[in-house]
Amino acid sequence: MSLSLQSPPTTFLSSSSSSLAKSRLRFANVSSSSALLFKFNRSFPVIRASSSSSFSSSLDTGLSTELDAVSTFSEIVPDTVIFDDFERFPPTAATVSSSLLLGILSLPDTIFRNAVDMALADSGCSGLDNPELRLSCFCNKALVNVGGDLAKLVPGRVSTEVDARLAYDTHGIIRRVHDLLKLYNEIDVPPERLLFKIPSTWQGIEASRLLESEGIQTHLTFVYSFAQAAAAAQAGTSVIQIFVGRVRDWARNHSGDPEIEAAIQRGEDPGLVLVTKAYNYIHKYGHKSKLMAAAVRNKQDLFSLLGVDYIIAPLKVLQSLKESVTVPDEKYSYVRRLSPQSAATYNFTAEELTNWDQLSLASSMGPASVELLAAGLDGYVNQGKRVEELLVKIWPPPNV
Repeated sequence: MSLSLQSPPTTFLSSSSSSLAKSRLRFANVSSSSALLFKFNRSFPVIRASSSSSFSSSLDTGLSTELDAVSTFSEIVPDTVIFDDFERFPPTAATVSSSLLLGILSLPDTIFRNAVDMALADSGCSGLDNPELRLSCFCNKALVNVGGDLAKLVPGRVSTEVDARLAYDTHGIIRRVHDLLKLYNEIDVPPERLLFKIPSTWQGIEASRLLESEGIQTHLTFVYSFAQAAAAAQAGTSVIQIFVGRVRDWARNHSGDPEIEAAIQRGEDPGLVLVTKAYNYIHKYGHKSKLMAAAVRNKQDLFSLLGVDYIIAPLKVLQSLKESVTVPDEKYSYVRRLSPQSAATYNFTAEELTNWDQLSLASSMGPASVELLAAGLDGYVNQGKRVEELLVKIWPPPNV
């Protein structure tokens, strides 16, 4: 699962393979369908990527890898919570979520299982008479206990998922974040190490605005349209996450979304266009938000996004970058596609420069963002319910 964020590049995450014998944990990435190919009409400087087959080792020749080269433009975040692969791709951040809890509960001897068992042994939660409140308390404690363990493993921030069933309840989201923050305070994890991951409904964006005004850092997810990204930037959201590959997948199998159709008619990839446009908006108009590109499917996606604040990259892409060596003069062939300087020259329409509110957001979100947001929420809600079902089955834990 993912995320922690220092200032890129000088300044996530889904899963990695592991073995029970080593008390490691694997969380599989959602399988991605094959990428939709686009014919690009615009000409860009060529990105030259050298092959590792020409060199025996970057260590004995003084050469650096493609991973080193691209990391000078963006912070590359492994799309995983890495345990077996910690040394190969040390995560800079982490996300604790219902999906992570499901993985922990399905593998009883993982390194995080004790954190969950301790949550179930919490006397404050156990003493609640209302079964629903007791279960909610257990879930919050489990998230925070695991998040506290992750904070010891990663140098950056830990993002904690807010229950997706609260996605359309601004005050419910705020109350839940306050509850989680209080629990983190009890285990001495400072607020500056934390993000709170909130769905980008209008109510979620409003919750983000209010929490950020309190100094609480938020991370808006399920952003699939420019309107959502711009509204989140206006709200002062700390991190805005756009899923490049999911937008492309939708475009491959559907039609009728004006934002996506316009990109395709120009011969451009709609997922990459969305990240570029959001980045330019944030930087041209001085918003504090950092932009994270997720669901990056291949190296070309990554090369096309160089300069964005954070790129969540799958392990297979990272491995390929790490195994490809570049000679010193070749480093300069890597092109920064996104920069504050290029953002300054980007032109937006009057409609795109609106002060976003609930009505304008709803009218500007096309079918792609509406459907993908709904699908993401459904997935999170189902995972949350499965976690609760498993907690009910194992409570009270043994030897408590």
